[in-house]
Amino acid sequence: MSASDKIQRDVLPIPDHARTGLITYDAKDPETKFPPIEQLRPPKGAPNILVILIDDAGFGAASVFGGPCQTPSAERLATGGLKYNRFHTTALCSPSRQALLTGRNHHAVGMGAITEIASGSPGYSSVLPNTASPIAKTLKLNGYATAQFGKCHEVPVWETSPAGPFNAWPTGGGGFEYFYGFIGGEAHQWYPSLYEGTNPVEVKKTPEEGYHLVKDMTDKAIGWIGQEKALMPDKPFFVYFAPGATHAPHHVPKEWADKYKGKFDGGWDKLREETFARQKKLGVIPADCKLTLRHKEIPAWDEMPENLKPVLRREMEVYAGYMEYVDHHVGRLLDSVEKLGVLDDTLVYYIIGDNGASAEGTLRGTYNEMINFNGAEAIETTEFLIAHLDKLGGPESYNHYAVGWAHALNTPYQWTKQVASHWGGTRNGTILHWPKGIKAKGEQRTQFHHLIDVAPTLLDVAGIPQPTFVDGVEQMPIHGVSMRYSFDDPKAAEGRETQYFEMFGNRGIYHKGWTAVTRHKTPWILIGEKTPAFDDDVWELYDTTKDWSQANDLAKQMPEKLHELQRLWLIEAVRYNVLPLDDDLSKRLNADTAGRPVLIKGDRQILFGGMGRLSENSVINIKNKSHSVTAEIEIPASGAEGVIIAQGGNIGGWCLYAKEGKLKYCYNLLGIEYFYVESATKLPTGTHQIRMEFAYDGGGLGKGGTVTLYLDGKKIGSGKIAATAAMIFSADDGCDVGLDTGSPVSQDYGPRGNEFTGQVKGVEIAIDEAAENVDHLVSPEQAVRIALARQ
Repeated sequence: MSASDKIQRDVLPIPDHARTGLITYDAKDPETKFPPIEQLRPPKGAPNILVILIDDAGFGAASVFGGPCQTPSAERLATGGLKYNRFHTTALCSPSRQALLTGRNHHAVGMGAITEIASGSPGYSSVLPNTASPIAKTLKLNGYATAQFGKCHEVPVWETSPAGPFNAWPTGGGGFEYFYGFIGGEAHQWYPSLYEGTNPVEVKKTPEEGYHLVKDMTDKAIGWIGQEKALMPDKPFFVYFAPGATHAPHHVPKEWADKYKGKFDGGWDKLREETFARQKKLGVIPADCKLTLRHKEIPAWDEMPENLKPVLRREMEVYAGYMEYVDHHVGRLLDSVEKLGVLDDTLVYYIIGDNGASAEGTLRGTYNEMINFNGAEAIETTEFLIAHLDKLGGPESYNHYAVGWAHALNTPYQWTKQVASHWGGTRNGTILHWPKGIKAKGEQRTQFHHLIDVAPTLLDVAGIPQPTFVDGVEQMPIHGVSMRYSFDDPKAAEGRETQYFEMFGNRGIYHKGWTAVTRHKTPWILIGEKTPAFDDDVWELYDTTKDWSQANDLAKQMPEKLHELQRLWLIEAVRYNVLPLDDDLSKRLNADTAGRPVLIKGDRQILFGGMGRLSENSVINIKNKSHSVTAEIEIPASGAEGVIIAQGGNIGGWCLYAKEGKLKYCYNLLGIEYFYVESATKLPTGTHQIRMEFAYDGGGLGKGGTVTLYLDGKKIGSGKIAATAAMIFSADDGCDVGLDTGSPVSQDYGPRGNEFTGQVKGVEIAIDEAAENVDHLVSPEQAVRIALARQ
């Protein structure tokens, strides 16, 4: 609390004060006195705050830190502010975001990994404890206007449906008054599934009409800030601007990717050398820094097939264009703030990556990353990738680059995203800009810092204390330290001396210039890797006061020092809920074995017309089993046309719909192959029950099956589906009844105007034995009874 601020702000909401003093009977009495109503505002001098968080970007990606991707907006901020070249993240998105928004270590606030693999272990539950109120809520309850734009990946998966609860959503318990973005790990940038607050919204333009999510969310942010300053110019804002970029899918207008044609023809090993040289010239790494070696698990550029190299080059061209495109729109946002006359009094954090560059795109890269997530990497032959080269980055793709590019974009460090042990997974260049509050211009700071230091810095510059109670609940202390001490003193002693790291068993510890680290798991092997016992992991030791990039392992020369740091890691792990370590991703993907709640229980689910935007965790799982879909529909005199029910999008899914009066079923196999089954005759007018039965072939995951279509219990069509998706359809394209939002599952209709022309009264999805019905009919009364019995 500032000296001039009389408000007690450590208990939130700030308690109202009871009226004291003389109470008169008549307001005209000259003794009548009462203070005017005051609006809640932060302490005098509190700046506007803009936190920009880029997704999946390595330290060596952006030009401002020596990378090949041009980022003039970042360079502009760095020229007028500070660059921090020892700023760190958690190595994965959900944990990094939870740490940023709370100021606490990610395991301590339940986010040891992404929400989709949450378990019953306290450090990995994905549930934010009410003892760790997020920074946006603290700022809002102190008088800030708050808004979030873009990615939110902190909502437990069983709470992502339209039924809520919304406690973990940005405008629920997150503390943001306004939210425009998506809930989940990634979004189709051409056809996103968006929310405004907690309400689903549909974009009004198509890619052909110029739509792209990054442009859209920037427009929304510009509009919101403009409105706030027009109506309440004295009220500072806190804006969290978190594009899903540059996370896969790498979607960008073609002309931006084309700007980089030929720039990466030399391959990723050459790119590492070029980036390393630029970094030394810029001074973002010391002159004596060593370029770490490429690990044997990562292929050399010269080892890649020559006929595949045009595809590999284009992957990187698309990514570079994507990053520059995002930075361009960040520039638009900065321009708007400047035109409002408030940029000089806005503290801007530009954090270039919530973790290192991602190696989740396989050793060759992918046209559709869902292919790899479904264990079907073999489908993407060299011939297939070459045939789809020109579509990379476009609306039909869902692309990701090869591991070699990720490694190069983390130059000069070892490893990548997910590998919390090494700087390649956790070191992200960061820029601070606040002309009114930071005297230094164009300088660099080398103090060691972490995402948990952002929240206390924001409170510090705003003159707001860390709350002791929020909503009546005593708060755990913030784990971070304010970075303000370093703003005007480049030689200031580090405020953070110790920081642990852990992700999927990859672990490390930093303490007073030393690091002890061990890599346990390989990031691009999502399922099935044979990992060693944790006690058998090989630890490395680095003196980072002399060895900037972790290039010279001292473990054998200094075993006692290594043991000291290993013991310190264990102490910190116990302190912050890291234990027990868990590297079994297959077990954690299964809600039953992981111990997390599921929204849908049993073997049937009933949906009603108008329901939509249902994530895969909100719909009964039909994969790898026999199932049926039964709908009662009303067909108008004009005939049946449009979608009855659809799940997924153009990168994979299924739908039941009417085309030219006939009932059709489409199974979209990962955007690679489309299987269609059609009725022999048109559907008659009136109220009818239509049904699709899928008889699964069995024999393992991702196998095919036979589809049979029925009208009022009578067979009207059948066909064969050769193969299916084993694990996932889409990260954000959900299930809709009566239309298909987002990208279209079937090639028979487009993303707009695909609504069913009649009425969908209800749909039952049943699996396994519940899908078996000798009459091929579902009694509406029986369906309702079953639905009620399951409540």
